[in-house]
Amino acid sequence: MINNNSRAGLLYAFAAFSIWGGLPIYFKMLDQVSAFEVLGHRVVWSSLILGVFLLVSGRWREFVQVIKTPKTLGILLVSALLIGANWLGFIWGVVNDRILETSLGYYINPLINVLFGYVFLQERLNRVQILAIGLAAIAVITQIVFLGTVPWISFVLAFSFGSYTLVRKMLDVNPAIGLAVETLLLLPFAFGYFYWLVQNNQHAFRVEDVDVAGMLMLAGVITTVPLVLFNMATKALSLTVVGLMQYMTPSISFALGVLVYGEPLGVIQSITFGLIWLALIIFTVDGFVRQRKTLGAGAVMESNIQAN
Repeated sequence: MINNNSRAGLLYAFAAFSIWGGLPIYFKMLDQVSAFEVLGHRVVWSSLILGVFLLVSGRWREFVQVIKTPKTLGILLVSALLIGANWLGFIWGVVNDRILETSLGYYINPLINVLFGYVFLQERLNRVQILAIGLAAIAVITQIVFLGTVPWISFVLAFSFGSYTLVRKMLDVNPAIGLAVETLLLLPFAFGYFYWLVQNNQHAFRVEDVDVAGMLMLAGVITTVPLVLFNMATKALSLTVVGLMQYMTPSISFALGVLVYGEPLGVIQSITFGLIWLALIIFTVDGFVRQRKTLGAGAVMESNIQAN
């Protein structure tokens, strides 16, 4: 039976992953603006909103402590550049009619995380995980061989976010505070680019164009709100449930790409996605089974301790 806390967690997770999955709609509405300028506004307005959030939540001192620690600040600079590259790749992919490639990247991402864990953190891979990663590799190779194209947007998104996750695992920093520091570190790049745009009269953010200006300011909301909802969901739900629900995001983007924006889905692309989905099913079922065994072993151990 689902208790009230879990029900709320499911709603938070559903809202967060739905917003992330629906982001192509937002960025498509700004396809007349360069991806770099959209990224700059995403950084600026997110930084502002996160600053207000930290003040209201009373976590400002924790934020100051983070930026006063050189080692932590250096690691967050690396993660800021990675998440910036991820955001830019996604925006560029959407406005250039490559939504399916962006969804493929986020489908691959969980498998990249496992691979990075093996390579960099000495985490062991079981046979099922190796099979899942192998299927994903076959899927990508199939597309490259038969279509003669490399889904580089997928690679950029999967590897940048996988690297971002790996770097952030090195730090014990609250996600909202970490993102606030990351956007703060990206602000000089954003303002520098804005200055260049204004000097060359190429900026899209103009007082007289209220619609575009308002949409660009909304970039902060669509960045911070799902993050807050996601953090609330992780506190109420198991990581297994969150992990399963995360596939909502690329699935929604995939549906938008095919059904709304009419991106072509040929036989080879269908085979590619089919193999990726099969790999994810195998990977997810394996993770669920292993967690059940771990919980079962823990329950038996606790029972033995109580008996003694």
